[in-house]
Amino acid sequence: MAERPYVIDELLSAKTIAARVESLATEITAHFADTEKLVVVGLLRGSFIFIADLVRELDLPVEVDFIETSSYGDSTSSSREVRILKDLRGEIEGRDVLVVEDIVDTGHTLKHVLHLLGGRKPARLECCALLDKPARREVDVCARWVGFEIPDRFVVGLGIDYAQRNRNLPYIGAVRFTD
Repeated sequence: MAERPYVIDELLSAKTIAARVESLATEITAHFADTEKLVVVGLLRGSFIFIADLVRELDLPVEVDFIETSSYGDSTSSSREVRILKDLRGEIEGRDVLVVEDIVDTGHTLKHVLHLLGGRKPARLECCALLDKPARREVDVCARWVGFEIPDRFVVGLGIDYAQRNRNLPYIGAVRFTD
């Protein structure tokens, strides 16, 4: 499939994102202050930069694990079929778990992952998302902590990609197709 030509319009600067990550970490640290160890579960691949930034700001003992899902492929829209490509390595039963998502769009992926992990009986299961796009929501799911609510635009940067490109941008930008 040939990639459509596009440009990227900056939506959120690296400085704005860094400040919000710091405040999210403060809120999450307060919420889990009594934890023995917080298991931070990143949803690959889009969350890897956000999770790295977030855990460096948490003032808690943390363990990091990852789960990889797929619902987009190289498309700009969700197939709504969530597949688990990589599961957690560790056990979460009786532990405090924070799921870290890059973007909550239709909500299918987050709902699927929270249901899957909830069935493993964690002590607490919460979610933090860098971005929330409520205009696209198709299922009833929300993150307890959200970095930014964004309009219904396809975005890239800070780990989020379009056809495996633009993950390395230090800001969040909206893709604007030029054809």
